Amino acid sequence: MSTHEYDDIIDAAVRILLEEDRCVTVSFSPDGISLRFPTTRKLAEHLGIPHYYVLPRFGEMERDGLIRRIERVGISTTAAGTERLLAVMAGRHGDRAAEVLGSGVLRALEIQAAQRRG
Repeated sequence: MSTHEYDDIIDAAVRILLEEDRCVTVSFSPDGISLRFPTTRKLAEHLGIPHYYVLPRFGEMERDGLIRRIERVGISTTAAGTERLLAVMAGRHGDRAAEVLGSGVLRALEIQAAQRRG
Protein backbone atom coordinates (compact mmCIF):
# COMPACT_ATOMS: atom_id res chain seq x y z
CA MET A 1 0.00 0.00 0.00
CA SER A 2 1.28 3.48 -0.84
CA THR A 3 2.19 5.67 2.10
CA HIS A 4 -0.10 8.34 0.62
CA GLU A 5 -3.01 6.02 1.33
CA TYR A 6 -2.30 6.60 5.01
CA ASP A 7 -2.46 10.37 4.74
CA ASP A 8 -5.94 10.50 6.30
CA ILE A 9 -4.69 8.76 9.45
CA ILE A 10 -1.45 10.73 9.48
CA ASP A 11 -3.30 14.01 8.94
CA ALA A 12 -5.67 13.19 11.80
CA ALA A 13 -2.69 12.35 14.02
CA VAL A 14 -1.03 15.66 13.16
CA ARG A 15 -4.21 17.60 13.90
CA ILE A 16 -4.56 15.86 17.27
CA LEU A 17 -0.93 16.57 18.17
CA LEU A 18 -0.96 20.20 17.05
CA GLU A 19 -4.51 21.33 17.78
CA GLU A 20 -5.78 19.19 20.65
CA ASP A 21 -2.67 18.10 22.55
CA ARG A 22 -0.53 21.06 21.43
CA CYS A 23 2.43 18.81 22.16
CA VAL A 24 4.72 16.63 20.05
CA THR A 25 6.89 14.03 21.77
CA VAL A 26 10.13 13.39 19.88
CA SER A 27 12.61 10.58 20.55
CA PHE A 28 16.09 10.25 19.13
CA SER A 29 17.95 6.97 18.76
CA PRO A 30 20.57 5.42 16.48
CA ASP A 31 17.62 4.16 14.37
CA GLY A 32 16.45 7.72 13.72
CA ILE A 33 13.84 10.12 14.97
CA SER A 34 10.46 8.88 16.15
CA LEU A 35 7.35 10.82 17.03
CA ARG A 36 4.73 9.65 19.49
CA PHE A 37 1.46 8.85 17.71
CA PRO A 38 -1.95 9.42 19.30
CA THR A 39 -3.73 6.31 20.56
CA THR A 40 -5.96 4.35 18.22
CA ARG A 41 -8.96 5.28 20.36
CA LYS A 42 -8.16 8.98 20.18
CA LEU A 43 -7.74 8.77 16.41
CA ALA A 44 -11.02 6.90 16.01
CA GLU A 45 -12.82 9.48 18.13
CA HIS A 46 -11.26 12.33 16.15
CA LEU A 47 -12.26 10.71 12.84
CA GLY A 48 -15.75 9.88 14.13
CA ILE A 49 -15.43 6.18 13.38
CA PRO A 50 -15.52 3.06 15.56
CA HIS A 51 -12.22 2.10 17.16
CA TYR A 52 -12.17 -1.27 15.42
CA TYR A 53 -12.01 0.48 12.01
CA VAL A 54 -8.70 2.09 12.94
CA LEU A 55 -6.97 -1.08 14.14
CA PRO A 56 -6.53 -2.74 10.71
CA ARG A 57 -5.12 0.50 9.30
CA PHE A 58 -2.56 0.57 12.08
CA GLY A 59 -1.70 -3.04 11.32
CA GLU A 60 -1.09 -2.08 7.69
CA MET A 61 1.00 0.93 8.70
CA GLU A 62 3.06 -1.26 10.99
CA ARG A 63 3.51 -3.88 8.27
CA ASP A 64 4.58 -1.15 5.83
CA GLY A 65 7.18 0.14 8.26
CA LEU A 66 5.63 3.50 9.18
CA ILE A 67 4.84 2.88 12.85
CA ARG A 68 5.74 0.53 15.66
CA ARG A 69 3.39 -0.49 18.42
CA ILE A 70 4.75 -1.52 21.77
CA GLU A 71 2.29 -2.93 24.28
CA ARG A 72 1.79 -0.69 27.30
CA VAL A 73 4.15 1.90 25.81
CA GLY A 74 2.31 3.25 22.81
CA ILE A 75 2.64 3.91 19.14
CA SER A 76 5.48 5.82 17.53
CA THR A 77 6.69 6.45 14.03
CA THR A 78 9.61 4.65 12.47
CA ALA A 79 12.19 6.67 10.51
CA ALA A 80 10.03 6.34 7.37
CA GLY A 81 6.88 7.22 9.30
CA THR A 82 8.56 10.25 10.85
CA GLU A 83 9.51 11.55 7.44
CA ARG A 84 5.93 11.09 6.17
CA LEU A 85 4.35 12.64 9.27
CA LEU A 86 6.70 15.63 9.10
CA ALA A 87 5.87 16.12 5.41
CA VAL A 88 2.15 16.21 6.20
CA MET A 89 2.78 18.43 9.21
CA ALA A 90 4.84 20.98 7.26
CA GLY A 91 2.81 20.78 4.07
CA ARG A 92 -0.72 20.99 5.46
CA HIS A 93 -0.27 22.41 8.95
CA GLY A 94 2.91 24.47 8.69
CA ASP A 95 1.65 27.52 10.58
CA ARG A 96 0.29 25.47 13.48
CA ALA A 97 3.43 23.30 13.55
CA ALA A 98 5.63 26.40 13.67
CA GLU A 99 3.47 27.73 16.51
CA VAL A 100 3.78 24.52 18.55
CA LEU A 101 7.31 23.41 17.66
CA GLY A 102 8.93 26.57 16.40
CA SER A 103 9.83 26.89 12.73
CA GLY A 104 13.50 26.14 13.40
CA VAL A 105 12.72 22.90 15.24
CA LEU A 106 10.31 21.74 12.53
CA ARG A 107 12.88 22.39 9.81
CA ALA A 108 15.67 20.73 11.84
CA LEU A 109 13.51 17.63 12.33
CA GLU A 110 12.77 17.47 8.60
CA ILE A 111 16.46 17.78 7.73
CA GLN A 112 17.54 15.22 10.32
CA ALA A 113 14.86 12.72 9.24
CA ALA A 114 15.88 13.05 5.59
CA GLN A 115 19.58 12.67 6.43
CA ARG A 116 18.94 9.50 8.42
CA ARG A 117 17.19 8.01 5.41
CA GLY A 118 20.13 8.31 3.34
